[in-house]
Amino acid sequence: MKKNCKTAIGMMSGTSLDGIDACLVKLDSDYEFEILKTHSLDYPEEIRQKLLSLANNEGSVKDVCNMDFVVGNLFAQCANELVQKSGLKKEEVDYIASHGQTICHMPEIVNTAGIKTGSTLQIGNVSVISELTGITTIGDFRSKDIAAGGQGAPLVPFADELIFKKDIPRAIQNIGGIGNVTVLSKACETFAFDTGPGNMLIDYFVQKLFNVPYDKNGEIALKGKVDEKWLESLLKEPYYAKIPPKSTGRELFNKEYAQKIYESAPKDNFDVIATITALTAKTICKAYHDFIFPKTPLKEVVLGGGGAYNRALIKFLKRYLNNSAEIKTHEDFGINDKFKEALSFAILGYCTLENTTNNIPTCTGAKKRVIMGIVSYS
Repeated sequence: MKKNCKTAIGMMSGTSLDGIDACLVKLDSDYEFEILKTHSLDYPEEIRQKLLSLANNEGSVKDVCNMDFVVGNLFAQCANELVQKSGLKKEEVDYIASHGQTICHMPEIVNTAGIKTGSTLQIGNVSVISELTGITTIGDFRSKDIAAGGQGAPLVPFADELIFKKDIPRAIQNIGGIGNVTVLSKACETFAFDTGPGNMLIDYFVQKLFNVPYDKNGEIALKGKVDEKWLESLLKEPYYAKIPPKSTGRELFNKEYAQKIYESAPKDNFDVIATITALTAKTICKAYHDFIFPKTPLKEVVLGGGGAYNRALIKFLKRYLNNSAEIKTHEDFGINDKFKEALSFAILGYCTLENTTNNIPTCTGAKKRVIMGIVSYS
């Protein structure tokens, strides 16, 4: 490793609300990295349900206040367990970079008493994490980008550009709760945006109709047929036609949204899951045709997130892409898919401590490059 090498912990919890992923990594000033150890901590079911309620705009200010510290405790627990698992001493870890848990993301401008601004809120208090781990902690990455006129998302493209390079035109497609894509090509500046729902609606309907947490390997969807009429009506959601930069989340694709679209759903439960899974694939491919292909062709689509393991979803992606690009996974690049976003925040945190800008305005829509992240020293 080169000069200015840091040992860091990157931490991520996404819109699926399933828990916390953390990776211990060595990073240098050229952003070369070596992942030393990884660890995950599931949210206790009571906490997961409370977070889900908050993300669905159900809860009080007291609930938000309490959960900020509760989630901070859990992030600290996850980090401490990772350090113990690695055999290192806490003194050997230079910093923790935590994304936190998003409970509200409103990047669109709201006018309040003449003050016009977007907003976002990730809980998991960084002061709690630094105090309970004894390690300097960086968090609240998204706020600075929004303050600079951006969407505060997506942020991972900064790391994507460093990890995957631009040797050939490729899309780095994450399919977590929300789908988001980073476009890397010599033909254009790096840009990124949220394509729409990833697993979020799939998970909702699988839980509602089959009483299981998620569609493992897409097995349920594979038993159904796509209701083309319902799919066509779902594609009329205005978000899909909106020009990037753009981002979304549970503020749109939430329980109320799911309940509304269910009113016109097919009667067969397997067909519901098949169609909702096709929706994720169709909106990804539509976004490529509308917003990516006019700027650059693609030779590869690199899948990440839980959706990368959904065989039905991959089947639909191949159908809708019509072999226009080869589909790969993060594992093809030697990266454990589960911890790639945690790695990305470790890289963002490195920049924060080095006073180096770490957003990409062509991805977020910010007016300028800024240094994102707030530091709580140990």
